Amino acid sequence: MNEQWLVGIDLGGTTIKMAFINYYGEIVEKWEIPTDKSGKEITTDIAKAIDSKLDELGYPKSKLAGIGMGAPGPVNLASGLIYETVNLGWKDYPLRDHLEMETGLSAVIDNDANIAAIGEMWKGAGDGAKDLICVTLGTGVGGGLISNGEVIHGVNGAGGEIGHITVVPEGGAPCNCGKTGCIETIASATGIVRIAKEMLASSDKESVLHKLNINELTSKDVFEALQQGDEVAEEIIDYVTYHLGLMLANVSNGLNPEKIVIGGGVSKAGDQLIQKVEHYFKRFAFPRVGDAASITVATLGNDAGVIGGAWLAKTKLTDK
Repeated sequence: MNEQWLVGIDLGGTTIKMAFINYYGEIVEKWEIPTDKSGKEITTDIAKAIDSKLDELGYPKSKLAGIGMGAPGPVNLASGLIYETVNLGWKDYPLRDHLEMETGLSAVIDNDANIAAIGEMWKGAGDGAKDLICVTLGTGVGGGLISNGEVIHGVNGAGGEIGHITVVPEGGAPCNCGKTGCIETIASATGIVRIAKEMLASSDKESVLHKLNINELTSKDVFEALQQGDEVAEEIIDYVTYHLGLMLANVSNGLNPEKIVIGGGVSKAGDQLIQKVEHYFKRFAFPRVGDAASITVATLGNDAGVIGGAWLAKTKLTDK
């Protein structure tokens, strides 16, 4: 049985990442295909991609034990139903049924942030910790909460939406979710840029950021300025990490995790980010909770999702 491979799939807005992975969580083969923006051909595209990759490698379909897949938006793990994925026009879409029909393989579906969290737990920065918070700081802020080795889904699939925890109760910036003051409006790459623009406009201090084209400013620019000891960049990142540390402390007080793993593009700032988040996290967490948790940068990058998908297939579809 161990000779079989698991299929991990991570459905993104522009590409679908795919991999054949063994039972030890090692990637045997990985590749990607473009995402059909209409959403209609996605399962067909995946089925064809799996078949042609098997042909190329010279293996029969029986080599594959099952599929674990991550998709954007709230998912019903039991039925494999996608409640809503705005970008693909899916509403109450039976993704698992379509996938199983097209591929002839058993499948299990979860939210993309959840499978990234599972990937980090199994083979990445989670280092086998069974209680962990995974937060992805990218265009938005995604999250996955794992308690005792199981992802928390909640009653209608929206568990782990930590990007939408309110950190500015009054007068916060509007978020895509319809609320205001979510951590996503502050700690995402877009949030950091928004805050940078506001602070640059109102600060009378000189900053290296003033020399850049304000319309093309990125969060990377802000961290680079911070490295150079720029005072305004220091204030921007201090504001961001204050709110991020507060949010993570509040979630941790409910979960008491062993690890907090920070991934996504913004996490490339590394220690500059982690040390500041840690400082505020310790300030706001219940002391015993603060002592138990270590904050680390995600290590799997773009592979977290496919590896998490494989873990799902292994634990939910086989008896290994």
